[in-house]
Parts: sequence; structure tokens; C-alpha cells
Amino acid sequence: MKNLPTKSEIETAAETVYAGMAPTPQYAWPLLAAASGANVWVKHENHTPTGAFKVRGGLVHMANLRAQKPGIRGVIAATRGNHGQSIAYGARANGIDAVIVVPEGNSAEKNAAMQAFGAELVVYGHDFQAALEYAEGLSDTRNLEMIPSFAVALAHGVATYGMELLTAAPDIDTLYVPIGLGSGITGCIAAREALGLKTEIVGVVAENAPAYALSFARGEAVSTNSADTFADGLACRVPAADAVPIICEHAARVITVSEDEIKAAIRLYYTATHNLAQGAGAAALAGLMQERDAMANRTVGVVLSGGNIDRAVYQDIISSD
Repeated sequence: MKNLPTKSEIETAAETVYAGMAPTPQYAWPLLAAASGANVWVKHENHTPTGAFKVRGGLVHMANLRAQKPGIRGVIAATRGNHGQSIAYGARANGIDAVIVVPEGNSAEKNAAMQAFGAELVVYGHDFQAALEYAEGLSDTRNLEMIPSFAVALAHGVATYGMELLTAAPDIDTLYVPIGLGSGITGCIAAREALGLKTEIVGVVAENAPAYALSFARGEAVSTNSADTFADGLACRVPAADAVPIICEHAARVITVSEDEIKAAIRLYYTATHNLAQGAGAAALAGLMQERDAMANRTVGVVLSGGNIDRAVYQDIISSD
């Protein structure tokens, strides 16, 4: 994607998004302010019909496909969970069959959710990248439209949450956004540009899956050999080639957070807001807490991108110190 979605394109995408879901709230939580020393706005993308932000992209992309290719046979995507749920949800809403490929050992609860939204589930490979490569092969053999986790139409839909947040709180100085494959941060960048704001946008990745931090530092896509983080929404080892130049040009920085910092942010979300956050969903808050001295007395935003975390994992994290 060479060009960011324009304001009119995001507004057009919003019409499709709001036909399938309501805008999500953004709240300034006083206990988060007390913990961080900043005025903190949380964008609650854990309050969507799939429990994560990606549903916006799925709704827009599937509606566009139905309009452009009325005879489409079906779609296929690889995922650790939230992208797959978004495609399954959007496909069902538009009368399109969806096949979702997940790696072995994927979240049982996310798998069940994708199947509940009507997807055919295929399990293959040791990680997301292996599942993605297998899905690309299946798209040819089964004549299915391949839907990558980062695509133009997806970013158009995802940008709607950035527009909601920055319209409601235009005084946000710095916005922390988790990076999986890049649609979330690209959407926030597009919204900032569309609104003509100066908000700094900071990408946050897991230090055990640092591909985008390495890519930002080098100014080009850098892959890693592993992405061994419990925060499955951040578990990327091969960055999206189209996303990297956008992030490099428009983000202020990309920082890494540890597994322990992400877990601490999950606990903080519970104690300060009583909201459930998955690992990727808590990463932005972890980033803020890492930089809280620099952010003192400033107005900041954090994207709680999703709340889809398995019960056993959450119980273990929430019961720890």
C-alpha cells in the first residue's frame, strides 16, 4: 500500500463498519492516570463483536469483495485468532464462505470463536508464518481469495477506530499502538493525517518478536527466525513489506516490551479498569508504562486492541505478582 486512506475513504469505510457494529468507546481512566502519571485515554477495541479491532477491516474488505466479485467462491486467511475472526465475521455477513488456517497449538477459544462465526478451520504448521504459507498454497488449489493480515481494504476499515479516538480526544500528544502485521498502526497514522493532527504515534512490539522494531531501526523489512511470545497477536517474524515503509515514514518510534511488562499491563487493565486484555491488547499500555517518566503530565492514548485471551492463560497472569 503506497498511499494512506484519505479522510473521505475512511468515512466511506465507516458507513460499512457502522452497518455491522457500533463505534467503540474511549475513556480516560483515573487509576491509569495515577499509575502512569499521564492523562490516559483508552480506545476500547475489546468492545467489538469479535472482541478485537480487526473486525472493522473484515467488514469493509468482505463487503468490497462481494461488490467487486459477485461470483466469488470463498476466501482464505491465516491467523492466530483476531484476523481470522474478523474475516469469518465479515464473510458471513456478506454470504461468503471462509476458510481459516491456524498453526498447531493455537488458542482453543479463538479457534472455537472462528468456527462459531461459520469458518472452516484448518490446522497446519508450527507458527503463524508456516500457517500463512500453507494458506497461500490452499488458495490456489481450492480457488479461494487469499486475505492477508495487512491489505489496503483492511487498513481502510481499521482506520475508523483511529478516527473515532482522535476525533473524540484530539489533544492526545502520543498514541501507543501495538503492531502485529501493521494494519492497526497504519490505520491510526491514516486517521491522524486525515484529521491534520500532530499526534506522535508509537508502535509497540514484543521483545521476543521484534521484527518491526528491527525494521524501523534499519528502514527496511527485517525478518526474524522466531516470534516466541505469549502475546500471539504480536507473534510476527516476517513483516508485511507494504507496512514497513509507512511505519518508518510516519511513526515516531517502535519500542519493545518484555513478556513481564505485557503481563503487568494485563493486570493493570484489570485493577484500574476491570477490562480484559489479551497480550497484544495490553502491549500499548506496557509501552506507556515503560516510557511513563517521559510522558508525565501529558495526554496520551493507548489502544486496547483486543480482549481475546484464553481463560487458563489469563488466570495464570492475573494471579501473579
